[in-house]
Amino acid sequence: MPSSSEIEDGASRPLLADQRESSDLGPAEGDTPLLAPTRDAGTFTKNLGTLEAFAIVISIVIGSGIFTSPGSIDTNVPSPGSALVVWLIGGVLAWTGASTMAELGTAIPGEGGVQPYLQYIFGDVFGFLAAWTWIVAVMPATLAILSIVFVESIYSSIGITDQAERIEHKLFSIVILVVISVANSISTKASTRLNNFFVVTKFVTIAAIVIAGIVVAILQATDPERDIGGRDWFKKPWFGNREVTNPDGSKTDWNKLGEWEILGHYSAALYGALWAYSGWDKAIYVSAELRAPARQLPLAINSAVPTIVLCFIAANAAYYILLPWDVVSTTDSVAVTAITRLLGRGFGIVAAILICLVVAGSLLGNSFVAGRMAVAAANMNWFPHIFASVGYIGLKFRTEDEPAPPSEGDQNSITARSDAPINAIMLSAVLSALYILLGNFRALLTFNGLGEYSFFFLTVLGAIVLRFREPGLRRPYKPFILIPIIFAVVSGFVVIRGAFFAPVLALVVIIVWVIGLGFYWIRKRLATRSGE
Repeated sequence: MPSSSEIEDGASRPLLADQRESSDLGPAEGDTPLLAPTRDAGTFTKNLGTLEAFAIVISIVIGSGIFTSPGSIDTNVPSPGSALVVWLIGGVLAWTGASTMAELGTAIPGEGGVQPYLQYIFGDVFGFLAAWTWIVAVMPATLAILSIVFVESIYSSIGITDQAERIEHKLFSIVILVVISVANSISTKASTRLNNFFVVTKFVTIAAIVIAGIVVAILQATDPERDIGGRDWFKKPWFGNREVTNPDGSKTDWNKLGEWEILGHYSAALYGALWAYSGWDKAIYVSAELRAPARQLPLAINSAVPTIVLCFIAANAAYYILLPWDVVSTTDSVAVTAITRLLGRGFGIVAAILICLVVAGSLLGNSFVAGRMAVAAANMNWFPHIFASVGYIGLKFRTEDEPAPPSEGDQNSITARSDAPINAIMLSAVLSALYILLGNFRALLTFNGLGEYSFFFLTVLGAIVLRFREPGLRRPYKPFILIPIIFAVVSGFVVIRGAFFAPVLALVVIIVWVIGLGFYWIRKRLATRSGE
């Protein structure tokens, strides 16, 4: 953990000041990484605080995963107690990754998530590939997945299933995506206010599930013969091996599995948990918009991630109280199923509506940060400069001589008062719509994980390399070295496992990288010619 003096010094010191002033071991002169000269050169104004960053992380992470992943995790573990341990381990791993990102976010300046870190550590090409992968693959796939889940939740609430491949389902998903993109195009202030509403909705939904579980537990404990809830939690051991019912109706007897098979099941369960926690890195995307990033970024991450872990474990414990254990493993909408069984179809529909709002909040948060990577890449001349503009559609963008965005009380037109990266949001929406039309939920999930965790691995590995290459680098926040090492090992395992089980999608990710390198080379050649 960092010392208090380091934190206070980092919080008051501009993050874009010379980061190597106290190090004799930094890069040699002439090899200095390309960094923006001042903090004020950023595209966005510094109008976010710790609460907004906390809310963004909460809104993005608490999405569909906590309401859809429990079944896939339960199928791959021998007992409910083991499932809760997997959820805890997944949360701790997400926290290790987030802590390392906080270290890099307070030590290395820049907009665009992991892009400036990889550029600083490994060079221009790695920074570009990270930006390219997030812009054309990771974020559009994420938005496509959430749009599909939103519509699937609506269909499930009225008893309709297996419609995800129909064109009507896909077009409805695109409509939801467009609505969220328009909402994010109004202004940063409007987006954060709407996001705060969704955060409250998320906590209310999880609280309702947990309270329902507590009430059922109390009623069952006081009257063991009462037929309420799942009853298995009261009669069976939480950590005893059991025969698990799979979604296809088959059975898995854990007492008959070999060690390799058990490892495969546990890795699948952990993969599901990490998907549920995905989004833990998103606070770094808005670090350039925080008023005191060196203090606020670690504070937001170290308060948001433990809160999420606690919520997820409590909700899953409630599921095991509310439902028979063989039902948990066979449903993809465990929250709606639990409330419907307990209180009836009407309350099940209410639960489905709340879950739709939760997913909408995650969509809003991801759409909010999706444009930030495109803006950062455009500012680096890696992407066309049209995507660096804020507040306008098209080629017109704000210059230094133009006034700052009007205050929230200004009643001018949306285009004039917006400080949102509208062009970048539009790009993300178009790509996401293509993924919705051409892909499906499971394929997009694996594709997203391969692209995302490849660069998480490189970024955290870079943080470890930087500890030895530049020990004098000013780090306002510095977690124990074992934290990034643990995450590097796990993220590397996730990538290898994903590539092994989905080689075709791994090949698609590699093709995306090859195309990106070609795009980078063309842009570099054009820039060289224009300079001549």
